[in-house]
Amino acid sequence: MKKVILIGGSPTAGKTFVAKKLSAEFNYPWISTDIIREQMRKLVRQEDYPILFRHAHATTQMGVKFLTQNSVSKIIKHVNEEDGEVWKGVKALIESAGDWDSYIIEGVGIPPKKVAELKKKRREIKAVFLIDEDISRVRKTIFTRGLWDAAHKYPHSVKEKEVEWVTAHNKYIKKEAQKYGFPVISISDRKTLVKRVKKLI
Repeated sequence: MKKVILIGGSPTAGKTFVAKKLSAEFNYPWISTDIIREQMRKLVRQEDYPILFRHAHATTQMGVKFLTQNSVSKIIKHVNEEDGEVWKGVKALIESAGDWDSYIIEGVGIPPKKVAELKKKRREIKAVFLIDEDISRVRKTIFTRGLWDAAHKYPHSVKEKEVEWVTAHNKYIKKEAQKYGFPVISISDRKTLVKRVKKLI
């Protein structure tokens, strides 16, 4: 049976990790919404998708300025607006896939509300959303690998701001996913994460 598996959620929650594991186990191709975002920027006009290009050429310094000068709620607003634009590419991919076999799309550019709207027409869609409610683990991940850029390229104070907005985004995604009836998995144990996702898809 054909499946379109969507793995959404917040940054650092293990979306790519799960997609890779499922892809290897089921031999399903997978793609990240980050890749879809970059392809869209090559294919569409900036004047038609200004939000999509808002941070397209941002340097580390520009990122530091943006994160420092804006509130957590403003940052999440920016993230959600851009994700809404990326979703247009995700939706177009799903709708043009036709008779493709099963595949996986993962990333932050999968808004629960938009998935719910598409799922009414596409019954083959299976969606799950991942969050990490362990703030210390979120902090460790961001301080180790960075989020906007490699961790060593910008100050700890900015990384702390990233911890704040990712923590708030986790709460937002949890609320939105539950609102539209999608399962939410908090990654309390990475060893069982893939197993738990498999049960839901």
